[in-house]
Amino acid sequence: MLDSVGHPRSPAISLLIMFVVVALTGCATIESQPAQNEVNVMVPTTGTRGEICCAMAKGMPRQEALVQTAVGLLGRNRIEVGGRHYTPDCSGLVRGLYAMQRVDLYDGLGELDGGNGVGRIFTHVVEHGRIHYGPTVHPGDVVFFHNTWDFNRDGLPNDPLTHVGVVEKVERDGTVIFVSWVSAGVERYRMNLRRPDMHKAPDGRVINDYLRRKESGDHQATRYLTGQLFAAFGTVLR
Repeated sequence: MLDSVGHPRSPAISLLIMFVVVALTGCATIESQPAQNEVNVMVPTTGTRGEICCAMAKGMPRQEALVQTAVGLLGRNRIEVGGRHYTPDCSGLVRGLYAMQRVDLYDGLGELDGGNGVGRIFTHVVEHGRIHYGPTVHPGDVVFFHNTWDFNRDGLPNDPLTHVGVVEKVERDGTVIFVSWVSAGVERYRMNLRRPDMHKAPDGRVINDYLRRKESGDHQATRYLTGQLFAAFGTVLR
C-alpha cells in the first residue's frame, strides 16, 4: 500500500490509522512522577522505535521559523499565534504553530472531519506528509506519543496517539528536545530513543522526561518516560 505521497505504507502505519479512525484522541495534563519497575508495554506496534535515532537535519527557512515561534511561546499558559487563540492543549499548540506556516493540520480529513486532537494531526501527516521513526529529524517535525494517559479508562496502557509536540533540536548524544503543552503551559521536554528507559544519564543530565502522571492502580505494564511512550515523527514542511 502507498501513502499519499507515493511512499510504501508499512503495516504499522496502517494499524495506527485504524486506531485514529476508532478514537481520535487529545492530550491530558501531565506531571513529572517517578517510574515503576520496567516491564513490557502493551501498545500497538509502530515499527522500529528509533534505537539509532536521532540526528538533526539542516532545517529549511519555514521549519526554522516554526521552531522560533515555538520557543517564543515557552512559559506561556495561553496559546496565541498570529493574533488567533488556539485550544490550550498539546494539539492546539501544534496546530497554531503550523498555522503560522500556512498549514492547517486539521484540514483535509474527509470523513474524519469533526474529530479533534492528536489523531486528526496524525491523519493529516499521513495524508500530506511523512510518518517516520528517524534516524534523521528536522526542526519543526511533529513528534507523537502513545499512552500518556488512560484515554479509554479501562486501566490498560492501550491508548494510541495521546500526545504531540514539535521538535526544536537534537543534542550530540541523540537526545531530542521538543516543545509541547503540558499542565503548566508550554515547556521543553527531552527524549532519548537510544536509552528510552533511562531518566537521567550517568552525569545527571535528564535525557527522558516523565510524560505520564503516575496513578494509584496503574497496570504493571504502564510506562512513563518520553522514550518509552514515543510513537513516531511526522514531517510536513518539506
